Amino acid sequence: MKIAVVTDSTAYIPEALLEKHNIHVLHLSVIFGNESYREGIDITTENFYKKVKKEKKLPTTSQPAIGVFVDLYEMLAKDYDAVISIHLSSKLSGTYDAAKTASSMVRDIKVVPYDSEHSAMPQGYYVLEAAKLAEEGKSIEEIIEKLDEMKTKLRAYFMVDDLSHLQRGGRMTGAQALLGSILNIKPILHVVDGSVLPLEKIRTRKKAMNRIVSMLEEDIANNGVKRATFIHGNSEAQIMKIHDKFKKKHPDIETVISYFGPVVGTHLGEGALGILWHVE
Repeated sequence: MKIAVVTDSTAYIPEALLEKHNIHVLHLSVIFGNESYREGIDITTENFYKKVKKEKKLPTTSQPAIGVFVDLYEMLAKDYDAVISIHLSSKLSGTYDAAKTASSMVRDIKVVPYDSEHSAMPQGYYVLEAAKLAEEGKSIEEIIEKLDEMKTKLRAYFMVDDLSHLQRGGRMTGAQALLGSILNIKPILHVVDGSVLPLEKIRTRKKAMNRIVSMLEEDIANNGVKRATFIHGNSEAQIMKIHDKFKKKHPDIETVISYFGPVVGTHLGEGALGILWHVE
C-alpha cells in the first residue's frame, strides 16, 4: 500500500525535509483585521512578528476550509492508496476535525486523520516519523501504533514571555496578566491530553528556562534522551545560548533548533522559548 503523509503548516518542518519525504502541507492563516495571510505562503515568520509589533490588536487564526482538505485528498488519490493526515491538537484548533469531516467526503482513497495533541516541532516529529515508516512500506496500523508509542515518551515545555497573548486566548484573566507582568512572572506550560496547561509560574525568563533545562537533565539521568529540540518565538539568539551551553555539556545528544511560526506565535507571543525531547 502506498501511503501519503499530510500535515498542516503549524508543524514548522523545514522545507528541505518536506521535499525529501514528499510531505504534503495544508496552511493555516493569521488574520489581521480584514486581511488573512497563510503562514509560510503569504507571510513569513519574520514579517509576522514585525507586523504584530505595529498592529494595535493581536491577530486571530483560522484553519483551512474543508474543501481544501477534500481537494488535496482527491489529488493524492491519483497516486496513493491511503493518507495519514497528522494535525495540531484538536483542543487547540478545528483543523483535525476538518480533516475528519473531509475524510468522510472522499471515496477513492482511505484517509486516516491523526490528532498529534501538539503543535510546532512536537507535531513535526510525528509527521517525519510517519513519512519515514511509509517509505519503509509499513502499514497504516503499524504507523499509527508507532505514533501512539511516541506520545508516551514525548516531553515538551514552553516559557511564555508576553502574557497578553495568553490573556487573549482565554488562558489568563486581565488581572492575572497585569499582576504577572508587574511581578515578571513567566509561566511554564506543557501539554496534557492535547490541552496547553500551566505547570509552574516562575519569576524571570532565565529562571524559567533553567527550570525546563533541569527537567531535561533529570530525564537524561533517569531515562536517557537521544534528541532535544530547542524552540523559539523570534528569539533565536537567546535559544542559541541555551542550546550551546547544553550541547557543550552533552555533545552526544542530537540537537535541533526550531521556531514558533505565525499561528502558534499568535497564541504564545514573541519571546516564547521551549524545549522538546523524547525519553528512551
